[in-house]
Amino acid sequence: MGSSKREAPPLPERLAPIIDAHTHLDACGAHDEESLRAIVDRADSAGVGTIVTVADDLDAAENAVRFAHWDDRVHAAVALHPTRANALDDHARARIEELALDERTVAVGETGLDWYWPGKLEGCATRSEQEDAFRWHIDLAKRIGKPLMLHNREADDDLVRVLLSEGPPESVIFHCFSSGPSMARTCLDHGWILSLSGTVSFRNARDLHEAALLIPHEQMMVETDAPYLTPHPYRGAPNQSYCLPYTVRALAELRGEAPEDVAAGTTATARRVYRL
Repeated sequence: MGSSKREAPPLPERLAPIIDAHTHLDACGAHDEESLRAIVDRADSAGVGTIVTVADDLDAAENAVRFAHWDDRVHAAVALHPTRANALDDHARARIEELALDERTVAVGETGLDWYWPGKLEGCATRSEQEDAFRWHIDLAKRIGKPLMLHNREADDDLVRVLLSEGPPESVIFHCFSSGPSMARTCLDHGWILSLSGTVSFRNARDLHEAALLIPHEQMMVETDAPYLTPHPYRGAPNQSYCLPYTVRALAELRGEAPEDVAAGTTATARRVYRL
């Protein structure tokens, strides 16, 4: 998790082009055009010239679309996070659908299943509420013809079960993929996209390292999930889109590839999937 106790990482050596496939600009401190531009300019200076900012509740969905209209380097994804699925009433459904149809919105997300928080987090949506909301978001993505962006925490089997029972949309993105090689193979066999975050740079993430070696560039994206999951060696410091080159270089080293090749490959995938 991001923390203000450690100072922010230094600006990495520029690596371009890179697309941050998933971040939360409002949680990173963007609240008006000036603060938004400062974050996006800093990312741009590191080579991260395109950013997809993602909603986890209705206010964040409104912000994401507003930000995407303020700066043409920013695009939006809108949904209710699985832990907030109990807020998906008729008003929320109507508004999420309206925002999802906006020309600056490139995906429906983040939706999915989170089996970690129920019973631990006060007010967290139950498993059945999460599954109902997930099915609604799948249907929305198919109806409007936009990619589905998934949050999956300790729910591999159930997530795949629900996706296959509903019939997945054409493009499915597993944001912050953190499962092992078996789940990676299942996703890759179905043609789904795996987006890797700073966790791939963590030394103890052995299952994820094994999974990351299996992913072809055409099914791989990279993301920050900022302000969380800051890459090694800055774990615990506040994360922002400008930090993404650290993750790309760690991923390239893990795979025995040139960082420029990983940057180019993941950027091509993000452009295709998000239709940028």
